[in-house]
Amino acid sequence: MSHPSVDRLRTLLAPSSTAVLTMEMQRGVVGAESVFPALTQQVADRALIPTVARLCAGARDAGVRVVHCTMTTRADGAGQVVNCKVFALDARLRRERGASPTQIGSPGAELVPELAGDPRDIEVPRMHGMTPFTATSLDQVLRNLGVTTVVPSGVSVNLGVFGMTVSAVDLGYQVVLPRDAVTGVPQEYADAVIDNSISMLATVTTVDDVLATWNHQ
Repeated sequence: MSHPSVDRLRTLLAPSSTAVLTMEMQRGVVGAESVFPALTQQVADRALIPTVARLCAGARDAGVRVVHCTMTTRADGAGQVVNCKVFALDARLRRERGASPTQIGSPGAELVPELAGDPRDIEVPRMHGMTPFTATSLDQVLRNLGVTTVVPSGVSVNLGVFGMTVSAVDLGYQVVLPRDAVTGVPQEYADAVIDNSISMLATVTTVDDVLATWNHQ
């Protein structure tokens, strides 16, 4: 794996024009209320939550904005359409359990405790679709903040993180992906997607390199 140069990272990750985006780092997806055992096991094995928390803490210290991209659903499912297997699973859970994993007002919709509670952060929820840019205010919020580079983190490389990256590139953002701040199922597949697809769209690096760059700005 090639590593981006220090100078390139310093240019891309200027604090005044960079935002860290977390993807579905919620209790109902990766935390205690999750109903996705394979994903939560992978998150635990990779120590993803503390890694993303460290990335976000370093971002805040450097004056980099943290934006949490979350998925929330209504109790009646209104505003969603079941047009793929993932949304069919959510609809089935709503029928069988009486609620979906990230239902509005439920603990599952909340950010994991390690990421929650900082008043500097911004949360941009969505209640439809697979990716955080489509028909939400995320793009407008980032542009109003003067952001030109985004740093994705969270889950999963299978769908959400990959879609976030593609959408960000389509919208003209630079993308810097710390590969240890994301995961997917299985990890071998996530690594292949990063190496063969995301690497064509983003500058792939590590959390340590991102934090070191901010520490030396």
